Amino acid sequence: MIGAVNEGAHKSVMVPEVLSLLQPTDGELYIDGTAGRAGHTKEILKAADCEVICLDRDPQAIEEIAAMELDRVKILQTPFSRMDEAIEALGIKKVHGVLLDLGVSSPQLDQANRGFSFSKDGPLDMRMDPTSGKSAADVVNEFGQDELANLIYDFGEERRSRAVARAIAKARELSPITRTMELANIVRSVVRNAPSVGIDPATRTFQALRIFVNDELGELDRGLEAALKVLAPGGRLVVISFHSLEDRRVKHFIKAKSGRGISVSRHLPQPDDLSRRTFLTPLTGRAIKASTEECKLNRRARSALLRGASRTELAS
Repeated sequence: MIGAVNEGAHKSVMVPEVLSLLQPTDGELYIDGTAGRAGHTKEILKAADCEVICLDRDPQAIEEIAAMELDRVKILQTPFSRMDEAIEALGIKKVHGVLLDLGVSSPQLDQANRGFSFSKDGPLDMRMDPTSGKSAADVVNEFGQDELANLIYDFGEERRSRAVARAIAKARELSPITRTMELANIVRSVVRNAPSVGIDPATRTFQALRIFVNDELGELDRGLEAALKVLAPGGRLVVISFHSLEDRRVKHFIKAKSGRGISVSRHLPQPDDLSRRTFLTPLTGRAIKASTEECKLNRRARSALLRGASRTELAS
């Protein structure tokens, strides 16, 4: 039973490619660490008579998955960075696969009251768990101009970050910035992308704030380490990222954990430490991109980058 969930609100990306890397098998156990509205989870359940542990830190996502009453599913509201603690609490030691579909989900973007979207007016929030931490409005109104500029440049890769920060600082002198459209228009007043760029001028600033507010890069780093702990030998790690900041971290993690993290001259003594131990075997060379056909049907797929690795026998 799916309840009141709108099935058309979110299309999971790269489903065939994810299943090809994850290889769901009867009797095995998987973690969907960013369950969202359970799109990938349902496809995994269709592919094999297996079980899935759904994790998400968004309480609304957890509530909607629970309303689906899916068989062979356990649901936990927790960040995927704590998946090792989560399965230990369930009395589970190892799983056979971990899937991470990073970034913001379509339902979060579509609901104006969540504050993620620059195309819908709502409170400037952006927290995936609305009950914890600073909101985007707190950051925009409390941080110093230089701190804001650095944040927008580092997490949004916005070249005009200093101009954006100046415009924000000037606007908030008159009154606090509390609405998404208000902030978007401030950014658009100083960032003007050419039509050929194809993205709204506010995109990078909103991305930067969302990443910072939710500590998405720190969460990813911790989540990758946690996945390594929970994967059984032969288990598979599959990650979908949506911008270079995420993909770079996934790429470097897999490289480092596959024993290729450092390079030294053959004329020097070779290191005998963790950096040379092989915990993962890469399943992909370059990141896999969504097909042209999928990109036409699902805009979110256009920036998707997929990587995978399998767990070795070596204990961490």
